Amino acid sequence: MMGKPSIRCELCPKRCELAEGMKGDCRVRYVENGKLYTLVYAKACAVHVDPMEKKPMFHFLPGTPIFSIATAGCNLHCKFCQNWEISQTDPEDLNNVHLPPERVVSLARSYRCKSIAYTYSEPIVFYEYTYDTARLATEQGLKNVLVTAGFINEKPLRELCGVSQGANVDLKAFTEEYYVQICDGRLKTILQTLEIMKEEGVWVEITNLVVPTLNDNMNEIRSMCRWIRDHLGPEVPLHFSRFFPRYKLRHLYPTPLKTLTRAAEIAKEEGLHYVYVGNVPGNDWEDTFCPSCSKKIVDRYGYRILDYRITPEGKCEYCGTRIAGVWS
Repeated sequence: MMGKPSIRCELCPKRCELAEGMKGDCRVRYVENGKLYTLVYAKACAVHVDPMEKKPMFHFLPGTPIFSIATAGCNLHCKFCQNWEISQTDPEDLNNVHLPPERVVSLARSYRCKSIAYTYSEPIVFYEYTYDTARLATEQGLKNVLVTAGFINEKPLRELCGVSQGANVDLKAFTEEYYVQICDGRLKTILQTLEIMKEEGVWVEITNLVVPTLNDNMNEIRSMCRWIRDHLGPEVPLHFSRFFPRYKLRHLYPTPLKTLTRAAEIAKEEGLHYVYVGNVPGNDWEDTFCPSCSKKIVDRYGYRILDYRITPEGKCEYCGTRIAGVWS
């Protein structure tokens, strides 16, 4: 007697082929009775109100709170993952809260949040939950931010872009070797995701976690900055983030500040207008400067804004230059 045919998941480039009762590589998509299901729809394992700057999003409604949700699962397996307890865990092993899209939007509004973040783990693997919530939120005047590694196929990505207004994409390194060995992914897909998001009108910021000895080669960082400038434009904010020992890379040391500073200097040398260093509160690269008159227009300390000199129209208060971003 022949068994039931397998089903191929078309959400991400891994295209898992699943037989009856099998889960995908992400742990949250499975086959039952010949159909593909999600195990995490409306099952939030993390719910918080965060500062927008924590995502990090510096040019998207700065200083506002953002309602943030996550479910279990991820389609990458980064050895440095800071949220591995939820991203690399089966959903049935977590304490989940039933939170349907209508409730997410209602809570966001009750906490006076102007936006919702799909974050902490990977919104791509809780795609249907993300999409339905973002669509409802958009209809009710809220904005949606994807905090994502960007490992997704083109068709579902374009659909998701239709209900998303902002994204912070982790560009984890600029070599295929790093993506394969450290993250179980592909660089080519992430670059395609960034280009599609830009094309679809999503406001994009990029985070690069600088891991000592693994992706801190300054020539590779320079190549990455040039690609961002040439393919996305010089106004895309780039956040270099400090690594702290986590998960399977506990044997490494935190990123030296001088390494992060040099990476930021290279980004500026290559023509990027907005370059930041994260996970180092009080450093010299937390603030936003006008690319025209060079005056400080946003003074930050960690996730807090101390001074703000951008008009509601998104212009520098000093010289009137348009500052790229979403300001109101």
